[in-house]
Amino acid sequence: MFSAYSALSVPGRGAARLAAATMVSGLAAAGVLAGAGPAAADGTAQGRDGATATVNGLKTYGTAVLDGAMGEQEVPAGLFEMSVDGGGTLQTYCVDIQTPTQKDAKYHETPWSGTSLGTNPHAGRIRWILHNSYPQVNDLAALAKKAGVRGGLTEQDAAAGTQVAIWRYSDGAEVRAADPQAERLADYLEKKARALAEPAASLTLDPPAVAGRPGERIGPVTVHTNADGATVTPPADAATSGVRIVGKDGRAVTSVTDGSQVFFDVPEDAPPGTAELTVQASTTVPVGRAFASESRSQTQILAGSSESAVSASATATWGARGPVPALSAVEDCAEGSLDITAVNKGDEAFTFELLGTEYSIAAGETRTVAVPLQEGQSYDFTISGPDGFGKRFAGVLDCRTQTGESEDGQSTQILGEPAPATAGGTSADTNLAETGGSGVTPLIGGIALGLVVVGGTTLLVLRRKDAGPRG
Repeated sequence: MFSAYSALSVPGRGAARLAAATMVSGLAAAGVLAGAGPAAADGTAQGRDGATATVNGLKTYGTAVLDGAMGEQEVPAGLFEMSVDGGGTLQTYCVDIQTPTQKDAKYHETPWSGTSLGTNPHAGRIRWILHNSYPQVNDLAALAKKAGVRGGLTEQDAAAGTQVAIWRYSDGAEVRAADPQAERLADYLEKKARALAEPAASLTLDPPAVAGRPGERIGPVTVHTNADGATVTPPADAATSGVRIVGKDGRAVTSVTDGSQVFFDVPEDAPPGTAELTVQASTTVPVGRAFASESRSQTQILAGSSESAVSASATATWGARGPVPALSAVEDCAEGSLDITAVNKGDEAFTFELLGTEYSIAAGETRTVAVPLQEGQSYDFTISGPDGFGKRFAGVLDCRTQTGESEDGQSTQILGEPAPATAGGTSADTNLAETGGSGVTPLIGGIALGLVVVGGTTLLVLRRKDAGPRG
């Protein structure tokens, strides 16, 4: 039997009492995770496909007026700018008016199902707004005419009006633009919006984890991308391990296009092990893609993209006998869980313990372990297996927009910084608590909770699942 170590950070009221009760076991679990052998050391954090970027700040914005529990409050409203890892720039609007934007927060391209958009029936209308307003429509005179805005629109008006219209659908907020021209644009966009489908990812690999026997081609892994082409990087130790990345015909592959299938070609005499391939491309990220943070910074939705670097990775596990597992995970906001999919391509059951419960994946079987999480809860799981196998999944569940009410019934503070000096402005460097950032309710967490049991039942449910892709 193999084990899975975990560290959970539980925010919210009562967390201090829970932390005190579990401090000893929590610190022990954290120590095991940090000091474990090859399984934990070799495990990697949950994969992030597509674009990864760092927020630079709110760049083009005006003022909005939010009617909330504290009365009317002014908040900046407009376009953020992000710098893409590897090159490129993104423009985004936020879809959570009450949550602050953290300074230099790191964001990753995410399916709607992993954000509040996944459970929002109006998400498609938000995408329509993005396609039919600034900056996708940069002819402001034409946009003003269509919206019936007399006197025209400035960039600040257009950005503020667009953000206000988005908030009305993303948060259900009672919010208006302070500038009359921006408010008229917001009303027009809200009224005209129609549902559009979620855009496809800029780059993703399906499935992200495969398993098999040495001496055979393990896969396939299918490439999905809107780029004209992408580059394949083989495993870092390919020269010594002999593992090659090949196509259906067995020939080595160094470049791929949308729909291409690649395989891990593992030598017959290879000892049990794992390998990872990376696919990289340069493309524009589709308008409407969600971007989630790694630090509970407000969720963003893409309004515009330059040519940007995107990447995705997939792993393979192999062994001649015994269990041969492949593990992947996806956040599911509809269920409030992290779904860990386990595939066993070996000839014996893959048995592991996770949060005090034992699970057994039969040879040739695929199952999904759903780990229920609280909103805003950090997770950090490492599942170990045979021959030093280890897979780590880490992140934070960020599925709901904030309501403006803290758990103790007090209203959260809506920070106005950086407050525009006039009805509209362009900021050269504005990072903190922007676009309706909330000043409060810090997440009470950081305590590692090991083998957590709630109400006498474990935090896991097990359900059989078809092996189709998510997101």
